[in-house]
Amino acid sequence: MLRSRIIPCLLVKNKGLVKTVNFKDPKYVGDPINAVKIFNEKLVDELVVLDIDASKDNREPDYKMIENLATECRMPFCYGGGIKTVEQAVKISNLGVEKVALSSSALENPMLISEIASAIGRQSVVVVLDVKKTLFGGYDCYVYNGTKKVKGDLVELAKKAQQLGAGEIVVNSIDNDGKMAGYDHKLIRIIRAAIDIPLTVLGGAGSLSDIKSVIDEHKIIGVAAGSLFVFKGTYKAVLINYPSVEDKKSLNKC
Repeated sequence: MLRSRIIPCLLVKNKGLVKTVNFKDPKYVGDPINAVKIFNEKLVDELVVLDIDASKDNREPDYKMIENLATECRMPFCYGGGIKTVEQAVKISNLGVEKVALSSSALENPMLISEIASAIGRQSVVVVLDVKKTLFGGYDCYVYNGTKKVKGDLVELAKKAQQLGAGEIVVNSIDNDGKMAGYDHKLIRIIRAAIDIPLTVLGGAGSLSDIKSVIDEHKIIGVAAGSLFVFKGTYKAVLINYPSVEDKKSLNKC
């Protein structure tokens, strides 16, 4: 039976694992390889790793880091950050990475989505939409860690990504990033209604009940989280954690 995927999302900066709030003030929390080893033991559904500075700094993906992560990783692995060409995507795929995530490159050069999908398969192409609320209740899409607004309607951007060959959309709430105060269900509904391909949502998880509320309302969906699986307790002590098998079964009961 199909069920929702519960996905840790790790942010990497200068090879270290970091956490942000509203895409700002990255706080170092450890070694990503150690986190992957722990997630292996916890039977994680899937893992997303995003190099948050690669595209902003206009540098290539760190292939050695990616190879090390892919070698260690025993669950489906999605990598994003700095991918601007088909050749880079193919190289990363050949390192054992199941999915490549595109953000600024896909929005600035949409045909890259089709080109990469042709090279490594549509199911391996993820387009990430980083989204911020407007003053009037709508949403705008941003790139480069939320510093540059993208022209165009959010719904049309999502539809175009699907039409061009994206196999999955990740929608990430900049407003909710690191706040641990719940997901933006309105945003999820808007994107869910616009596309037919798998959707993963990110930004705001503070408890397993937040994840359950997304699954209960939106049914089969990818539910990603960063802080929830890295921090523990009121004072946010660093502790890599993930729902038990029984907890995952409970979360998927709608």
